[in-house]
Amino acid sequence: MLNKDRLLRDNRLCKTLVGLSLEELKTLSAHFSSCYLTYRKNNRVAHQRKMGAGQKGFLPTPLDKLVFILLYLKCYPTYDLQGFLFGLERTRACRWVKLLLPVLEMTLGHECVLPARQIRSMEEFCHAFPGVRDVFIDGTERPVQKPKNTRRRNKMYSGKKRQTTGKVVMMTDETRRVGFLSLSKNGRRHDKRLLDKADIVRHITSTVTVWADTGFQGINKQHPNTLLPKKATRKTPLSPEQKKENKLISGIRITVEHAIAGIKRLGCMTQSLRNRRPFIDDTFIELDVAILSMFDNSGFLVIYQDIFYAAT
Repeated sequence: MLNKDRLLRDNRLCKTLVGLSLEELKTLSAHFSSCYLTYRKNNRVAHQRKMGAGQKGFLPTPLDKLVFILLYLKCYPTYDLQGFLFGLERTRACRWVKLLLPVLEMTLGHECVLPARQIRSMEEFCHAFPGVRDVFIDGTERPVQKPKNTRRRNKMYSGKKRQTTGKVVMMTDETRRVGFLSLSKNGRRHDKRLLDKADIVRHITSTVTVWADTGFQGINKQHPNTLLPKKATRKTPLSPEQKKENKLISGIRITVEHAIAGIKRLGCMTQSLRNRRPFIDDTFIELDVAILSMFDNSGFLVIYQDIFYAAT
């Protein structure tokens, strides 16, 4: 079984297994405990015994439950391995995962770190990005198991990654905090198409600068204050000045790439998705983004527009 006492003494081991430091784990545990009790009270069956009655299980404390679900997200083991680590049968491990994922989502929701999944007005945009000056847009993919159905497999096949994937589009601010996250779609879809489906660009205020890559050609027609790298063609290669400008834009837009790299520190976002429950991929990436937003305070603080315009 997992040696919890050793885990709570070794900060490096704690980061390796659950993705958080000891201090961060204890901070999250205090909120997780109250949310777990609330969730169980709201979802009790009428004929069940009083809470706390009966035999104590292998996850007796809220901290044990939090370590269980964070280890599942960080290492993404099979239910057989997860059960073996905690002394459970694989079916019981599966039930605990289904129970604790909503509790963790509720905990992070109370901390106001969950990203917006839809933005339908400028007021909602300002609420998701308070006082923001620049936003950065990019798409990311994660591998999924290849479907047996040929038609569905072709829909999910990504030529860029050369495998079946799921794709999301995200929007971050200058501190790498993800304020908007689209719903997960098939990897075959283009980034710009996903952004148009989310219908968020027209709700971004004109004073906010939008930074995107060449995969979002045409966004400058939807939002006037947009910066895109210049794209070369066979007949019109880029001039040295344009190449220098593209390099500056890419160096500033690296913020969103750092946010994506932070999300993919967790195994449930880098390994091939095995779970078959509906919308489980959305749940995984939403929780990963929220954990990153709650504890990643190493912001990439730069006055972007001043640097860009001074250099150009």
